[in-house]
Amino acid sequence: MNLTLYPLGDYCQRLDKLGQPAAPLPAGLDLGRRVELVSYNSREVVPGTLFICKGAHFKPDYLKDAARRGAFAYVSERAYPEVDLPCVLVKDMRRVIAPLAVKYYNDPSQKLKITGITGTKGKSSTAYYLKYILDEYLAPKGQTCGVISSIDTWDGVERFESHLTTPEPLELQKHFANAVSSGMEYLVMEVSSQALKYHRTLGTKFAAAAFLNIGTDHISPVEHPDFDDYFHSKLKIFAQADLSCVNLDCGHAGEALEAARRTCPAVLTFSRHNPAASVYGSGVRKAGDGILFQADAAQLSGQYRLTMPGLFNVDNALAAIALCRGLNLPLEAVQAGLARARVPGRMEVYASGNGEVTAIVDYAHNRMSFETLFRSVVQEYPGRRIVTVFGCPGKKAFDRRRDLGEVSGQYSDLVVLTEEDSGEEDTASICKEIAAHVQCPCEIQPNRGEAIRRAVLSCREPTVILITGKGAETRQKRGLEYIDTPSDVEYVQAFLREYDAKPPRNL
Repeated sequence: MNLTLYPLGDYCQRLDKLGQPAAPLPAGLDLGRRVELVSYNSREVVPGTLFICKGAHFKPDYLKDAARRGAFAYVSERAYPEVDLPCVLVKDMRRVIAPLAVKYYNDPSQKLKITGITGTKGKSSTAYYLKYILDEYLAPKGQTCGVISSIDTWDGVERFESHLTTPEPLELQKHFANAVSSGMEYLVMEVSSQALKYHRTLGTKFAAAAFLNIGTDHISPVEHPDFDDYFHSKLKIFAQADLSCVNLDCGHAGEALEAARRTCPAVLTFSRHNPAASVYGSGVRKAGDGILFQADAAQLSGQYRLTMPGLFNVDNALAAIALCRGLNLPLEAVQAGLARARVPGRMEVYASGNGEVTAIVDYAHNRMSFETLFRSVVQEYPGRRIVTVFGCPGKKAFDRRRDLGEVSGQYSDLVVLTEEDSGEEDTASICKEIAAHVQCPCEIQPNRGEAIRRAVLSCREPTVILITGKGAETRQKRGLEYIDTPSDVEYVQAFLREYDAKPPRNL
């Protein structure tokens, strides 16, 4: 990409406007020197780098390494006298990194139509629905829509499996700049509550934003201290958007709508229960392997078809339609995109040859998404035995251990607990915490592949197996590293073949 590079003085002026300097600039600091790179990764440093000191795991050795590689100044909340580099001292690193990133990457969100989607559940599905629609719309121009999601990232230059719902500021602005340099017009992204709370998206302009719903999640000492903090972090997205879309059917919809109208110049609503909504969905019904529904949505009014299972996906489709109405996209592209839409690792359904075993791979990972998934499965597969395979991540969202244990135990005939990005915690210990809340037969098998295998091969009657939390992801977080592993989809396909080839025996 071709970036205009600016002198250090321009970055310092930006910090002044934010009221962030915590001390006078060091004497002799060369404000006229051009900043060749802004980075918080010492391994990336080149001569002329402005280095950022950030992160709970930051060590002075990183700054020393950056100095050896050519950094000429650093930004930090504290000075490191043992390192012979001038320090630009600031009050709050979280509030300055994004503006510095925006400056370095030449404010790329001003040159893109970025849509941000937030909510407790449905972010990925809605993002991919909108991407499919925009891909349909852009196809005659030979273009595609970029995406930054918890599943994967595509910015016109890089394509890879994601590990954060919303990247850190420098990575985020780099993706936007890549999209601009690639000639992209549109990009869709998920925006997490953590990203909004800790200002990762600060300075990003959203052409449109959607608020899907709110439940209890990510409430812990290291994330959000309480629901109010979680909810109001999500509401921050409206102030960055030219258009906001709000789900009238969600909890706290009135407060969300009020916040949108207070801070955003244009607001649309969507609903399956309120005909006064800007986009109103009705007549939802299964039709073969698909779902049909009617939308009353001004120029986008008409009948729509989804070919992904899960009746709850109509809510995500209505959010996408509302966004498309605000973005003035044509009806034909919206209908065709939704009919084609697929979301990796979301409601992927696989069956044994005899039809006795149906395995559903889904990313459901919090109480709201679990309850929605189970209600849909009970409705769509009445009378079937239900087996659920899942785990919980380490060192975050601790309430999930209780919530998912309770919900899975309420609906399942058997729960198999296993590894799910345990990180720095012990997998077996996490599983034992969950098991204390499961009120049905429960097994612990820390090896995820073996857990899925046992769930499949132990079936003796018509069964739906729900494998949740990882979707199509191909890595597990163990310690501080991400380790390559087969995806849940790969496990399921392999073990269903084993089931078909050899009738299950006692294990």
